[in-house]
Order: sequence, then structure tokens, then C-alpha cells
Amino acid sequence: MADLARIIAAHPFTVAYFSMEVGIDPRMPTYSGGLGVLAGDTLRAAADLGVPMVGITLLHRKGYFRQHLDAQGNQTESSSVWSPKEFMEPMPFHVSVTIEGRQVQVGAWRYTVYGAGGHLVPVYFLDTAIPQNSAWDQTLTDYLYGGDNHYRLCQEVVLGLGGMAMLRAIRHGMTRNYHMNEGHSALLVLAMMMERAGGHGLNTVTKADKEAIRKHCVFTTHTPVPAGQDQFPLDLVVSVLGEELTEALKATECSFNGVLNMTDLALANSRYVNGVSMRHGETSCDMFPNYPINSITNGVHAATWTSPPFCRLYDLHIPEWRHDNLYLRYAMGIPTDEIQRAHDEAKVELLAEVKKRTDIQFDPAVMTLGFARRATAYKRADLLFSDMDRLKKMCQEIGPIQIIYGGKAHPKDDGGRSQIRRIFEAASTLKDTIRVVYLEEYDMAIAKYLCAGVDLWLNTPQKPMEASGTSGMKAALNGVPSLSILDGWWIEGHVEGATGWSISDNWKPESNPAIESVSLYHKLEGTIIPMFYKRRDEFAIVMRGAIALNGSYFNTQRMVVQYLENAYLATGKS
Repeated sequence: MADLARIIAAHPFTVAYFSMEVGIDPRMPTYSGGLGVLAGDTLRAAADLGVPMVGITLLHRKGYFRQHLDAQGNQTESSSVWSPKEFMEPMPFHVSVTIEGRQVQVGAWRYTVYGAGGHLVPVYFLDTAIPQNSAWDQTLTDYLYGGDNHYRLCQEVVLGLGGMAMLRAIRHGMTRNYHMNEGHSALLVLAMMMERAGGHGLNTVTKADKEAIRKHCVFTTHTPVPAGQDQFPLDLVVSVLGEELTEALKATECSFNGVLNMTDLALANSRYVNGVSMRHGETSCDMFPNYPINSITNGVHAATWTSPPFCRLYDLHIPEWRHDNLYLRYAMGIPTDEIQRAHDEAKVELLAEVKKRTDIQFDPAVMTLGFARRATAYKRADLLFSDMDRLKKMCQEIGPIQIIYGGKAHPKDDGGRSQIRRIFEAASTLKDTIRVVYLEEYDMAIAKYLCAGVDLWLNTPQKPMEASGTSGMKAALNGVPSLSILDGWWIEGHVEGATGWSISDNWKPESNPAIESVSLYHKLEGTIIPMFYKRRDEFAIVMRGAIALNGSYFNTQRMVVQYLENAYLATGKS
């Protein structure tokens, strides 16, 4: 890491990291799931590594939402109530953006991320709840992924244009890299064009100007399906941004059939573009054949997601692991009985948390499966219940299991809401044989317990819709192997019987639910459950392999170094 510090010192620059959501503190509801948690982990890793980075996001005063589940699994939502002043300091000035011809004031709150070596990374949470704004404009930074297209586009104006204005007002070093974490912030390109125009009108921006802008932009795409891209009708764009800015956007070849596509805007104006896993990079190349798309597989912040029992274990055997996560490779030398004891501690802590939240007492001696993701149809949380009779017979004849679920469905995602109800229905049907619980209000705090305390992490997405996935990476840091579909990161992390197990050996990019459900049961009844109960030493060796092979690689320290070498330094030279 000393060489990394010298490289950074020799190439002075700042990375401005834009993300619609950032999960940086479980008490701050400024994230909805994987995208935001990844952003928070990225900023933590940058602080640890001494990378000169600044985060830009929205405040989300009323959060994503609080989840409430009734006895049948019906989800209702309410606003999250929290106070920014308990976590951040307000900036003493405002900037403004033009929305529908009026000036909207934008303030910011600064949250400071402290790196392991003392380096600081500031994160600015943009806020329009300012008395000078109209009542409606004050709501623009209230809800994450709330409202209609009009609300969302106005939010993205605040993030992209307002974020750039805030950066200029703060004067944060030599900002030469603008990293768009998904397309929500792509309007920052307009701000850069206006700077190039120097007040002379956007029609004066030349091809050379646009190429200069492109050399400073980095774009990470996360969505493996066209329907997941943010798109806005051009008549709405004209209403919100005005004719001149809309014409400038159209000239960047990011609008087709009367629609502005934010992903196309980011793609067309970025020097470096990447997907978030090898398979996702391939999928993205198929979706966007006119652009060179690289791959940098996601990771998780090791020090954040490693449970206290395993932190103590690593501190004892591998004291270097915190400043260099690659040292987790040497977990291969940790005795398996010590790994089992650390896991037992983490499992007791998880089951105590489940008891506190649900008043349900799980048995620590029973094999416990965990499944916690955003609740949406393609995650297929109910694949485990495809054949209830076989599942019950398996548990009666081979060994018992208990299952912990968690995850929120977007209020408008009927498929996701149905998934939750189906889990509740299955839990009711299986109650005499298998204990199933669905944890309400799944967040970062619960995730830390769950990823560390279960015995097996289950993941069943429909291929090829898992761009990366990071929950299994968090589990691996705590010695929890995965049983997963071969999609996203698991294609790279899976070593059969060494880091976990695959559901089906099919590497084709399309799912076959019938084959996958049969494989899921076959692996559980033929390999995993018997090993857990009858060959615990063998199971502990797989746990150790998950740490050494997956934990040492699938972390944000490795990921940020890849961004630094392949995107930031290369971009910063222009």
C-alpha cells in the first residue's frame, strides 16, 4: 500500500463520486439497498487507502421508507424520521439550480468518513428543504426513488447540476474525475458543458470541448436490463430544463424516439465505462454494442462487514488484514475449530437479535439459511419452496433447517410485494416442520447480524439479471459459504465445495427454473445438510475457503485500487 500512496502523491487529483443513494450509517436512511451500500463501502475504502475522493448524493430527509408487515406478509410503508444534524454539519452557503425556469436553492450537509490511516473523505448530502424554496421544491430531497417521472427528473437535476455547483462552491482540490455510480447523476455533463461555454450559449460547445469533458468522466452501470434505465419524455425534459439544455442533450445522441435515456447520456460522455462483474460487463456490451465496456467486480468494505468475533480472530492470526485485505488469503492457516467458535458466537448474536425483533426463538444447533435481498420478482426468494413436500421430507430424513428472510419491496413493485406474501404463506404451510421468519425493516444493521450468523447464504436470482450482488461477499468475510445461482459475482467467486456450491452447473446466461429448483434440493439433501450435521470438519474447511478465497478478493479495497489504476489515474492525465 506504500506504493499506492506514492502513486497518488505523484498524480494530484480528486475523484467526485456521484450516487443517488449512499449507505454510510445504518441510522441514516439514505439508501435503499445494494447500490447505496456499495457507494458507502467505496467511500470507506477510498478513505482507508488515502484516495482523494469526495461523495455527492441527496439527503433523503424522509428516507426510502419504513417497512411494516402484517401477519400475511402484506407490506405497508411510512416515512423514516431522522435528524441530519445528529450526524452531519450543514454547509454555510447555498447554490442554485434552474428547474422549470425558477431558481431552486440547494444546501448541503457534510458527513466525514474517517479512514484507517487518518485520511478523510467528505460526503455532501444535498438538501432543498430551505425556506427560500417553494413548498414543493423543498420536498425534492425528501424521498429516495419516490414520486413520478417529474419528481425523479427534478431530483436528478439537483444531483447532477446541483452537485456540480456545490463542488465548485466548495472548491475541492483538482477535481479531474467525475464518477457516476449509475446514470442518475448524468446531468453533471450539462454542467460541464455550461462551464466550457463560459456564458456564451451551449451551441458554442465544440467537439473538442465534448471530448475534453468525456476524458474526465467515469461511469459504472449496474442495471443488466433495458427496462431498468432512467428514461424521461423529451417534452418533460423541456419543461424542467428548458429548450437550450434539452437541445444540448439531444446533440449528445442520448435521446431516441422522443425519450432522454440517462444511461445513454452517461455512456456517450464517459471515457471509462464498466459493469460490476465479469458477466455483467458481457451483458452490458450486448446491450450497448457501440461502447467499450470494461468490468470491475464489486466488493464490500471488509472492516465494516466482518463481525466482532471474526474481527478478533483475524486480529489474532492475521493482524495485517485491516490495512491490506489480501492478507485474508492467509485465513487458510487458521485452525478450523477457531473458525467454528467464531461463527458460533456470531450465530448466537444473530438469533438473539431475531428473538428481540420477532419474539421467535431459533435453535442454535439447527442449520440456518439466510436470504436477504431487495424483494423483487427476479430475485426469486420463493425458489426454495418450489417443492414443499420434498423440502419437508429432506428436513425430516436428513436434518432440520431453519430460514431467515429479509428485504423490502419498492412500494410500486407488485411482484416484489407478492414475493414477500409467498414467503409468509410458505412459512405457515411449513410451520410444523421448518421454522421460517421474515425480518421486517431489513437494513444495514440487520444485514451485519444476518450475513455473519447464518450457516449458509442462499441466492436464487433469475439469470442474467444479477449484475453483481454483494450480500454473499459479506457472508464470505464471516466464513459463511454460499449456495447460489451462477450469475453476477458468484461466477467468479464459486469454487464448488471450496467456497460454497452452485445451484445448477449451467453456465448459460438464461435461467431454467425447473432445472435450478431440482439442483437446489439436490445440493441441500445430497451434500450440504449431511456435511453440516455429520462432517462438521469438512464444512468448516469450506467456511475457511470462503474467507481465504472470496473474502480476500471481493472487497472494496481491491475494487477501488482497480478503479484507481484503470479509470481515475488514466482519466486524470488528460
